[in-house]
Amino acid sequence: MNTHAALLVGVMAVVTALLRFLPFLIFRKQTPPYIVYLGEVLPPAIMGMLVIYCLKDTVFTQAPFGLPEVMASLMVVGLHCWKKNALLSILSGTAIYMLLIQVVF
Repeated sequence: MNTHAALLVGVMAVVTALLRFLPFLIFRKQTPPYIVYLGEVLPPAIMGMLVIYCLKDTVFTQAPFGLPEVMASLMVVGLHCWKKNALLSILSGTAIYMLLIQVVF
């Protein structure tokens, strides 16, 4: 590995760590109310945007009429409601979607 690439990886690691730790260093005593509010509303908003982004190119007017996407999405929602495990839900939904588009449709 050359020195330039190693230096780039090192700088990116330091910046990423700083971005993760900075809020805890800045707000040691009490977190401002607007930060608490953003922490409550941003995760659902980001998930909604990701769902829209993932389904934006789905064609519902031609075969397979979006069935793989809808079936995988329903499986993610159902599994998450049942197990309350985001990682399990997302990985299972991805696996089902890939299985559906590679084998079934």
